[in-house]
Amino acid sequence: MPVHTSVSSQGNRGKGLGLGLAIGSAIAFGGSGVAAKPLIEAGLDPLHVVWLRVAGAALVMLPLAVRHRALVRRRPALLAGFGLLGVAGVQAFYFAALSRVPVGVALLVEYLAPALVLGWVRFVQRRPVTRAAAFGVVLAVGGLACVVEVWAGLSFDALGLLLALGAAGCQVGYFVLSDQGSDSADGAPDPLGVIAYGLLVGAAVLTVVARPWGMDWSVLAHSAVMDGTRVPAWVLLVWIVLIATVVAYVTGVVSVRRLSPQIAGVVACLEAVIATVLAWVLLGEHLSAPQIAGGAVVLLGAFIAQSSAPAKNSGEPVTGGSPERQLAARGTAA
Repeated sequence: MPVHTSVSSQGNRGKGLGLGLAIGSAIAFGGSGVAAKPLIEAGLDPLHVVWLRVAGAALVMLPLAVRHRALVRRRPALLAGFGLLGVAGVQAFYFAALSRVPVGVALLVEYLAPALVLGWVRFVQRRPVTRAAAFGVVLAVGGLACVVEVWAGLSFDALGLLLALGAAGCQVGYFVLSDQGSDSADGAPDPLGVIAYGLLVGAAVLTVVARPWGMDWSVLAHSAVMDGTRVPAWVLLVWIVLIATVVAYVTGVVSVRRLSPQIAGVVACLEAVIATVLAWVLLGEHLSAPQIAGGAVVLLGAFIAQSSAPAKNSGEPVTGGSPERQLAARGTAA
């Protein structure tokens, strides 16, 4: 009994740390828009801001890429997939969708990803999911609809909605690929190495898409306006690169491995709430009553989904772990 209690407490601590990292990742990702919007209003093209974000982060992580260069030989498909989907794909599809549909619609469709992750787990990996986790996803997505006030500007532009769905699909790839190898016999690839090479791949792809050689670099030498306050543009860029990208991806990938793709995906819905609150505080974009209520519903949905999921390797529904381990667990229980 003492041994069982010790293992259980360690699992709970690991789960708690994973939840904390997932929330930290959502906060870091959520702060990107608040810093990026003043740069865009100062004259930078949105795609150029995305390129600066990813390329700058790739440069910061370059020493780690050199250190983990063996990953290129061991896991080339994982690195390419993470860079194409988890880095370049999400952002490129999202910004392309914004050119055709309202921001709220694009954001809501993109954050259907947690529901799509559950679909991946249930129908592709053929693992069971708990009703509580599914209910938590439904609550989170419903609350998100209130946060972004989707009813205020819904436009059924078929191509725009398809692009937003592309962003959602790429986000599913981010969560699923972040969990690759976490329960393999030879151990998971180092998350820092995966992120470093993912950013390098993403930067290369976005260089072709954004064409930064046509960017107005002089904007970075001046100030940008944040709710009436002038802030050096380079300070905002440093925030976007170091906090909203490097810290956000590192904490996000590690949290997926301590929780599971589907649970980390639900917690990631907090990003929209955090982004809205930060915009209220720092940019003067006030929240309406439905947005406040929606934020509370997102928090509730994330909590229900997270608290309903057992430890990752317990063999119960909505977990990581191999199908063989889960089958063995069900056989023992029978």
